Amino acid sequence: MKIMTETQSTAAATQNPLLADWTGAFGLPPFARLAPEHFRPAFDEALAAHRTELDAISANPQPPTFDNTIVALEKSGRDLDRVANVFFVKAGADTGEAIEAIERDMSPLLARHSNAMYLDRKLYARIGDLYARRDTLGLNAEQARVLDRYHTRFVRAGGALEQASQDRLAAINERLASLGTQFGQNVLADEKSYALILDEDDLAGLPDFARAAAAAAAEERGHKGKYAITLARSSCEGFLQFSSRRDLREKMFQAWTKRGENGGATDNRALIAEIVRLRGERARLLGFATFADYRLDDQMAKTPKAARALLDNVWGRAKAKAGHERDALQEMIAQEGGNFALAPHDWRYYAEKLRKARYDLDEAEIKPYFQLNNMIDAAFETAHRLFGLNFKPVDVPLYHPDARAWDVTDAAGQHIGLFIGDYFARGSKHSGAWMTSLRDQEKLSGEIRPVILNVCNFSKPAKGEAALLSFDDARTLFHEFGHGLHGLLSNVTYPLLAGTSVSSDFVELPSQLYEHWLEVPEILQKYARHAKTGEPMPKAMFDRLLATRTYGQGFATVEYTSCALVDLDIHALPDGGTLDVAKFERDTLQSMNMPAEIVMRHRLPHFQHLFSGGGYAAGYYSYIWSEVLDADAFEAFSETGNAFDPATAARLRDFIYAAGNLRDPGEAYKAFRGRLPTVDALLRKRGLDDMARAS
Repeated sequence: MKIMTETQSTAAATQNPLLADWTGAFGLPPFARLAPEHFRPAFDEALAAHRTELDAISANPQPPTFDNTIVALEKSGRDLDRVANVFFVKAGADTGEAIEAIERDMSPLLARHSNAMYLDRKLYARIGDLYARRDTLGLNAEQARVLDRYHTRFVRAGGALEQASQDRLAAINERLASLGTQFGQNVLADEKSYALILDEDDLAGLPDFARAAAAAAAEERGHKGKYAITLARSSCEGFLQFSSRRDLREKMFQAWTKRGENGGATDNRALIAEIVRLRGERARLLGFATFADYRLDDQMAKTPKAARALLDNVWGRAKAKAGHERDALQEMIAQEGGNFALAPHDWRYYAEKLRKARYDLDEAEIKPYFQLNNMIDAAFETAHRLFGLNFKPVDVPLYHPDARAWDVTDAAGQHIGLFIGDYFARGSKHSGAWMTSLRDQEKLSGEIRPVILNVCNFSKPAKGEAALLSFDDARTLFHEFGHGLHGLLSNVTYPLLAGTSVSSDFVELPSQLYEHWLEVPEILQKYARHAKTGEPMPKAMFDRLLATRTYGQGFATVEYTSCALVDLDIHALPDGGTLDVAKFERDTLQSMNMPAEIVMRHRLPHFQHLFSGGGYAAGYYSYIWSEVLDADAFEAFSETGNAFDPATAARLRDFIYAAGNLRDPGEAYKAFRGRLPTVDALLRKRGLDDMARAS
């Protein structure tokens, strides 16, 4: 065995660009010098350093104080945070075989390290002592909140359990970490391995922009002169929306819905069964009947019953509206001479045709007005008008050529943070859209400003062409930028409370609320300009577009709510046992009377929200829970007659976007709005208010 001296170890760390001082612009990692082989030694060094820090806190002979325990915890693990943040940006947005191998190795090791921290009985005893004396410590409101959150985290992680239960919990956590990593990598493998390669004769119905994107995708995959439809959502859904080739639509739809369920090494069904079983066992060790009970106990909803009550209220209305939509689509098929029943792979195609007929609105006619760069500018101007932010492009080395960066400053010209946008789909990127960070805001160790990323998967245009978005893509951009602002505007002292570190059924409020400003006339009329002519969207088209706000909401709500209900049901199982995933999904949907013509937005074998890390496990309901909040919150602006009302925007910034986890989410919302929301605004937003609730 090779033994390194302390001097040699320090020299090795210094030579590793991940562990050396980051002296580049904005304190960014030295991406140009990073290689996959740097990550494992950097992780090893950073994990050891953090463990030493934690041991010093737990073994401190002095009685626990807020400073020597809570502040010490908050200041520990800085190198580990830096290394992990860089690594998981790469693992999500620019991965490869070497990164995936490291991810498989590191997932259980990071879980083991987390276990060692949260199951440290001496450390928990110090926190418990402080928590018991919290009213006598003279803490300010933020200090009291951070102490409360630490105590809650340690209890929920098993810090108060007996040793045997802690040992079992630690083993479960390590196994779940490995399973979640494998689940995500399996989905990515299925997505990378499939493309529908087409000839010119196969493109019937596809508009020019879709053909150009398909040609670019084919060339990227080595099929120059052909066309490729990929499993990136913007590529696949665009094809389903426009292709008049019913046979090819069915083929593409099957590939899309069967991700993670194709047999062989990338099949996720056995992984799901084990994940569900282990989550249930973990919940029982912690004193809860089911994982759903455990998960929601620390959320705004508090109980699965409360979450289900909202979903049930929406579900019956959504099915009723979807039934009307289905009948209209079936009638169109009959009018065209078709003698087949509407199938899931037909819905988007005929819905687009019906929208064109009803509203004289063609997605192919709309899309040239939604240029990616213009929509980015629209999101930026909205942030300027609401919060006084300014965005200046900066040329800094990043992890991939597609990524770009902006220096964000406030109205006084003070640096707020760095924003990075990475918008195009590629084989090295996981599907979906998300916000993450390379550095979070805090004040405990100085004025630390955040580095925030938005990662999306829009279709990359042919060389020299403008990148065009669908209206839904533009909404996704605004959604993720809302998350980004939640991180950029964070204004707290303690890292634990910063930015998006809030309950998962509150975290979607800033993002979903921000979507509303895409439809504000001053924004849309200014930035919706034709890619070829530069002309603004005609007023008549603009009016027709806004008139379609609730068009298709029955389908969209069923597609989403079915996922949320299945999520709650699978995590309400007392024991996953020998779970047959396909049968469970089928039986659950049948018991809900799921319309046969609609498929869940995310079927279980590729439902990464639930099983690739599990951030939304038993929590997918949170999107619609947050939508109750966002619909009501935007009405606060509507009530003033000004979508950018300064006083309302100031409250929004102070109590929602900048406040992190300073308050209980219900209290935070009441501080902004003056009251808790009702479901009425949500039903109006989705056009479900005129639908009688049905079973």
